[in-house]
Amino acid sequence: MTNLSRDLGVQSYTFRAFKDNARVAQLVKEAGLRKIELCGAHANFTDPAQFDTVIATYRDAGVDIVSIGVQGFRNDAATEAHFFEFVRRAGCKTMSVTFRLDATPAAFRTAEKLADKYDIHLAIHNHGGRHWLGCAEMLRHIFATTSPRIGLCLDTAWALDSGEDPVKMAEEFAPRLYGVHIKDFVFDSARKPKDVVVGTGNLNLPGLVAVLKKVNFAGFAVLEYEGDVNDPLPAVKKCVAAVRAAAQ
Repeated sequence: MTNLSRDLGVQSYTFRAFKDNARVAQLVKEAGLRKIELCGAHANFTDPAQFDTVIATYRDAGVDIVSIGVQGFRNDAATEAHFFEFVRRAGCKTMSVTFRLDATPAAFRTAEKLADKYDIHLAIHNHGGRHWLGCAEMLRHIFATTSPRIGLCLDTAWALDSGEDPVKMAEEFAPRLYGVHIKDFVFDSARKPKDVVVGTGNLNLPGLVAVLKKVNFAGFAVLEYEGDVNDPLPAVKKCVAAVRAAAQ
């Protein structure tokens, strides 16, 4: 079972203004964390020649790569195999993903085969009301027609954007819940979202933590904060404190 106080990490997109991986690793540690989900802002997941250097940078800094993503799948086995190879070399067991609608259902079949080959779970990122994978109804359909290799990376803020309750989603999809992006939004009168410290917006943070404990959640959990692009660390530290307080 994932211990949110001990096992919490951060999505590297939070630090997208910082391109040097050694600096990103240092920022992770300054936030009081030791785990990261790495995104394309900090690694080229289609170039195996770069993989070992990137992985070693974080490993040498004492930061564990727990996932990568969000990786786009479009039924291109040759390209997508590189994603899996990076995950294998990094020693993690999950990646967060999205699928192109016009490539399904073939993209699901290709992804399932690669996931079986590499023994990796794929976690669909529910990217808000604008996205075809953003609503619970579509996720129910997909999970009914795919193998357990394909599950959910629950982004709590984008669930709010879709009009969903992320706490209820965590409970409903618990058997396929492989990752969580802990993120919070407030919305203006035009429904435009704004990132805030988790628990200070519309996210029921204590409720989320309680449900993750209830269902014995064992996936990766990372904070994602997209505000204050050039200096996100103060807000990230507040997010870390909020999650750890809720997890007590």
